[in-house]
Amino acid sequence: METALGYFLMSWLDPYLLALVAAGTLAGIYVGAIPGLSVTMAVSILISFTYAWDTNEALALMVGIYMGGVYGGSRTAILLNIPGAPAAIATALDGYPLAKLGEAGRAIGVTTVVSFVGGLVGIVALAFFAPLVAEMLSGESLTKGIVAGAIGILISMIGLDTMSAQPRLTFGSSALLGGVSYVAVMIGMFGIAEALVQLHGYTAPAVKQRVDRIVPSLSTVLRHLPLALRASLIGVWVGALPGTGGDIAALMAYDHAKKSVKKPSRPFGRGAWEGLVAPEAANNAAVGGAFIPMLTLGIPGDAVTAVIIAALFIHGLRPGPNLMVDTPHLFWFTVGNLTLANLFMLLFGLVGIRLFAKIVEVPKAILLPIVVVLSVVGAYAINNNPADVRWAVGFGILGYFLRIYGYQLGPVVLGVILGPIVESNFRRTMITVHESWAGLALELVSHPITLVLTLGVLVSLLRGTPFWPRLVARLRRRSGAAAG
Repeated sequence: METALGYFLMSWLDPYLLALVAAGTLAGIYVGAIPGLSVTMAVSILISFTYAWDTNEALALMVGIYMGGVYGGSRTAILLNIPGAPAAIATALDGYPLAKLGEAGRAIGVTTVVSFVGGLVGIVALAFFAPLVAEMLSGESLTKGIVAGAIGILISMIGLDTMSAQPRLTFGSSALLGGVSYVAVMIGMFGIAEALVQLHGYTAPAVKQRVDRIVPSLSTVLRHLPLALRASLIGVWVGALPGTGGDIAALMAYDHAKKSVKKPSRPFGRGAWEGLVAPEAANNAAVGGAFIPMLTLGIPGDAVTAVIIAALFIHGLRPGPNLMVDTPHLFWFTVGNLTLANLFMLLFGLVGIRLFAKIVEVPKAILLPIVVVLSVVGAYAINNNPADVRWAVGFGILGYFLRIYGYQLGPVVLGVILGPIVESNFRRTMITVHESWAGLALELVSHPITLVLTLGVLVSLLRGTPFWPRLVARLRRRSGAAAG
């Protein structure tokens, strides 16, 4: 226990690590708040600048940016009706109507406090449930999610075969023998592609609004605390499901609030405080939830944790079930960083609002070129290789067209990162069962852990098909008939 506490307090007691968490949280708040920038983009670009850093330093900065970025999107959602991040989409539904009623300051204050509560619930869930989960286990269109993931796996297979050393998908080019840098893919997909997509609305004028009365009263916090706690539990659960994230958690929590709150302060969609509390508590709780599968199984809970997994690989770590055994300090160090970042989020969230209001008014015509330049510099800094810049630009263009046609970029990056892991484990398993497909099928159901994972995959696939609503409706009818 003393060792765990020591790991937990590493960043609290080290001034340099403490400053990195604080700087990351502050930067994340503003990155998450500025439309056109995303937390995933920021962390992706950051990898290329921190790969030579100590692992603890890089992780402290990334965790701060992640925690601050998820919260930061709420500010423009409230002030401008423009969610700074996908996780703040639900926040805008009642946050902006509150701003139009002159309650922007109070709305920001309430979101800050409930985000802090949600973040704490997520961190507690991570601390208590991750050691247990170490033993167990796409967008709106399942088809498009599978296609995007397959594209990522295909990209990951470029280069020499890991077992036979035979060239694959190199088309006779020696430049492709080493494969494609997944950092270049991430920077292109989340940096350059996002900038290209944002060009469609770069002439939109900035909206100015007066902000005052920030800190909410204790009675206001206590009145909404039960809903915030329920929404936080939803956020933890959704965040821990691979491939989901704070945006889905926020929407589910908003729907829960609409169904469970019988007498809202105002009608939902017209400035209900409950419509602000639920999504903001949920999307911050999802941060802690997303770290559960990442630290225990090496499976990212969302796009940001997928990028953090890439950072761990760069620093010589192997995310997966043995990560907490091989590097026991990493778990409690991460929990300590998340707790610290959550406290800084509360502090920074309640101050500096006027400065924030000026920064979010930066025109996209200035902002987007800066993003592209940072992306190019970051891609080059990976290996000091101009080829990585070409890859980043190429994947940025690919990512742009995927976004235009409704494909999510998260599954592509997940495929690139997890492809080699999936392939090596699949081939190792096939060798173990003597190339028998029947033996492979038996392996998937003969152990408790693999059985739970297999059932989880099957349920996830079924939920994305038209048959799932019919199946659920049929089961409800049967259970109703049996009860009658």
